[in-house]
Amino acid sequence: MSATDTGQVVVVGAGIAGLAAAHRLLERGVRVTVLEAADRVGGKLLPGEIAGVRVDLGAESMLARRPEAVALAREAGLGERLRPPSTATASIWTRGALRPMPKGHVMGVPGTAAALSGVLSEEGLARIGRDADLPRTEVGDDVAVGEYVAGRLGREVVDRLVEPLLGGVYAGDAYRISMRSAVPQLYQAARTHDSLTEAVRDIQAKAAAARQTGPVFTGIEGGVGTLPLAVAASVRARGGEIVTGTTVTELRRVAPDPARDPGRDGSPAGGPRTGWRIVAGDRVRYADAVIVAVPAPVAARLLRAEAPAAAAELAAVEYASMALITLAYRRAGLALPEGSGFLVPPVDGRTIKAATFASQKWGWIADEDPDVVVLRTSVGRYGETEVLGRADDDLVGVSRHDLREATGLDAAPLAARVTRWTDGLPQYPVGHHARVARVRAHVAAVPGLAVCGAPYDGVGIPACVASAYAAVDQLGGDLTAVRELTAHPVQSLHGGAGE
Repeated sequence: MSATDTGQVVVVGAGIAGLAAAHRLLERGVRVTVLEAADRVGGKLLPGEIAGVRVDLGAESMLARRPEAVALAREAGLGERLRPPSTATASIWTRGALRPMPKGHVMGVPGTAAALSGVLSEEGLARIGRDADLPRTEVGDDVAVGEYVAGRLGREVVDRLVEPLLGGVYAGDAYRISMRSAVPQLYQAARTHDSLTEAVRDIQAKAAAARQTGPVFTGIEGGVGTLPLAVAASVRARGGEIVTGTTVTELRRVAPDPARDPGRDGSPAGGPRTGWRIVAGDRVRYADAVIVAVPAPVAARLLRAEAPAAAAELAAVEYASMALITLAYRRAGLALPEGSGFLVPPVDGRTIKAATFASQKWGWIADEDPDVVVLRTSVGRYGETEVLGRADDDLVGVSRHDLREATGLDAAPLAARVTRWTDGLPQYPVGHHARVARVRAHVAAVPGLAVCGAPYDGVGIPACVASAYAAVDQLGGDLTAVRELTAHPVQSLHGGAGE
């Protein structure tokens, strides 16, 4: 094994969070190495193609009204390729028909019963109207979204609208998902209002007063999967190192040998500093700080030696698996409903949970080849294992079956691709915020260590980027010493001796 010099931060994981952390560190004048176990960067963001058309095989859009991801895309040179959806309309496939997605709700929770007309039964609509007469329901420190909403408005609201909307984000169970973590604005409003529908109307009024304009979501020409590639290129251009195909197997804090390194700040009186020893592949690296930007189970394994309490918390984080089925069709003779696609409530017993009419949602996909239409479906929710165990051909077949039932589409596709995301989405059950707070407290007690990524504050791209920036900020004063070492290299830990 060989050792490398310090005066740097090592980032473990080259998903969008790890890359964003590296990008921010380089902006602050810190030398960075990113280590990634996979043979590519990007994590759950994956560009691909089908029938000669570029598509996303992972996440396809990002929230435009949070600044972090859009700003990072601009910094990485993708500003001119940001594209809003071509259509903002969508549907719900429920009760045997495609029905327009209701407006005037917060993650499926309505401000009035009228917002859900056509999606709910008359009984379901009437149940919403009784919310104003119910006594106040305390949300406490946290509560499951489904439990709280069903108690105020009835289960039909949850089963027909909240569940498919939340499922599209977390692939989870609305009756387990934390309202505080997954829908924080609703949680905060519910704490101060007696009526849930009143709370929703208050959220809507504040949004209107803020005069938010422009699209809610945005994509990138060529696919959101090009974002990590562009950020990685920017990291390298700024002098950062990214090593793929390298699994980190050990993180340990170490002290330098005072006889060889009496003070890396150049002053013998300064005394030895403590750093990190990182075993990755056949190399041992040393760093002054480490940011761990990997899924919770991997983070748990890496932190077990130096932050065992944080590791135990992370080991308890559960994940949901899903698969995306991408289909390409000849445009001639093809007729699809208007809009960007539809969501599917689990209560209706269908296999697919959503369908995206990609060529209608993204103008750049339609322009790639006007004679080809691209669709994609998704399958898999928390706790489902049978469907994801099916062969690719079976998943394509069940997708075609459900598309035919929903839209009448009976043509054979030109091409099909199945992309599996095993343990792709961390789950945010009740109490998730408290678990994250405990993890961060345990990690903060270890100098030169921070964590970031989807297991903490949100699974969306902007949330992951914000998490990365928070990790960099957490290192705080540790970075001052690292910058000094970057500007004035001195002898590394253990004198750079090989092991």
